[in-house]
Amino acid sequence: MSDGRLEIASVVDQVYGVIRERILAGELPRGARVHQEDIAADLGVSRTPVREALRRLAAEGLIEMRTNRGARVTDLGPDDMLHPYEARLVVEPGAARLAAQSEHPEGRARMRRAVDAQRRAIPDVPRTFAANREFHIALAQASGNAFLLQFIENLWVARIGEAIYEHQAETPERMSLDADEHEAILDAVEAGDARKAESLTRRHIADAMKRMPRD
Repeated sequence: MSDGRLEIASVVDQVYGVIRERILAGELPRGARVHQEDIAADLGVSRTPVREALRRLAAEGLIEMRTNRGARVTDLGPDDMLHPYEARLVVEPGAARLAAQSEHPEGRARMRRAVDAQRRAIPDVPRTFAANREFHIALAQASGNAFLLQFIENLWVARIGEAIYEHQAETPERMSLDADEHEAILDAVEAGDARKAESLTRRHIADAMKRMPRD
């Protein structure tokens, strides 16, 4: 793309990618109305590929399509947080086991950078969350399984995950403990200890679930 507008080929895929990235980056915040006309004009496309892209994002749970009310970025409250955590508890420990069994230096280096960034960001909640999210996605990358990576990326939608962080009222001490736990997982991965990496990841997520707000 030379002038900021999209190429003709794979227009729906490109529109999907742009909107998804804006959601992940927080440019489209939780609960925000998504105006098809504005996006179409911004990207220099018709409303048709925008509509198709929004349907794909709705299937991933990133967008809510409401009859006669348009599309909005999905927003999770405290009552909605259990299911993403349950999914993480099923998937991420297995990703950690695969990461320990795989030789994926790029993913491991990305994990190390995320831990370092997380420590530097304390006590800033948005920056600490971003590094936290980055660590877990890097762990999925280190597994070497593209399907796992895509699934875990969807579970870690930035603005939704940040809502979880906000409701948990993370303290600087807790943020530091999270970074310590991440580093322990990374050490197990780098040591090739699949059982330990899986166990530490499961405990890390289970402990986070216990800190979720309850009505």
